[in-house]
Amino acid sequence: MSDVDLDDLDVFAAVARARSFRSVARLRGVSASTLSEALRRLEARLGVRLLNRTTRSVTPTEAGQRLLERLAPALGEVSAALEAVNDFRDSPTGTLRLNVPTAVARLVLPPIIGPFLRAHPGISLEVATDDSFVDVLAAGYDAGIRYDERLEKDMIAVPIGPRVQHFVVAAAPAYLAAHGRPSHPKDILNHSCIRHRFASGVMHAWEFERDGEIVKISPTARVIANNIDLEIAAAVEGLGLIATFREFLAQELTSGALQPVLEDWQQPFSGPFLYYASRRHMPAPLRAFVDFIKRRPEPGLRGVASATHPG
Repeated sequence: MSDVDLDDLDVFAAVARARSFRSVARLRGVSASTLSEALRRLEARLGVRLLNRTTRSVTPTEAGQRLLERLAPALGEVSAALEAVNDFRDSPTGTLRLNVPTAVARLVLPPIIGPFLRAHPGISLEVATDDSFVDVLAAGYDAGIRYDERLEKDMIAVPIGPRVQHFVVAAAPAYLAAHGRPSHPKDILNHSCIRHRFASGVMHAWEFERDGEIVKISPTARVIANNIDLEIAAAVEGLGLIATFREFLAQELTSGALQPVLEDWQQPFSGPFLYYASRRHMPAPLRAFVDFIKRRPEPGLRGVASATHPG
């Protein structure tokens, strides 16, 4: 089978791991039809079906799974060999692919990526925002950014961004004047609330802690959205209480458009981590990014949002 194209094998492995043509196409900046054609070409060369494709799913056939198991280590060695050449460059080249929560993309990465890319002109950056927890390697990413309670045990974690963060519950002065201020988290059940729904459909409970007492509340929502700007606007309009991260509400809290409540129940939590798989040959762009993060001074308290948004 010497006429089998290595690129086609790489496409098969990526799609088989991700179980999706679209996600791999989006990551690689090509069309799903281009990947599908590569897969058809490979199957024709081998004379066997490798993937079962329906409108809803992509799964390896028995032959495809057997090929993937044998192929993945070989492709890894090819990648490592090419990366070894990178070690001889004055500056590494290649693409760094990261998967991060939406809020991290908005608040943690902006002050980092400019200095990093200026320091490494040969590196390009691709960032995908995803508030669910994904297998970064299977999806084709070099690394992810998540919070410690979401990290897999076999991953290496490097602190990135602020190390201490805070949630805040707030409402417009007019709303508080009309409905009163909650003095205990359970009082929230008697209030209108503005809640955040993730793409997965999940709405996380609002969690509070004081003197060892932990209270989780799933309040009735007056407004449900998946856009923080709309949620903030609804709170400013006096439509109810909002629970989010202090950095998101910094302008409104400073101007007085929103006022915090239950501040003595809001406990700090640890900041995010860059995580990646332990492997003998780390891609040069990722190694450069890890080294850059480790050398970077610890930032001040920024109140950045996490993947476990309480709304």
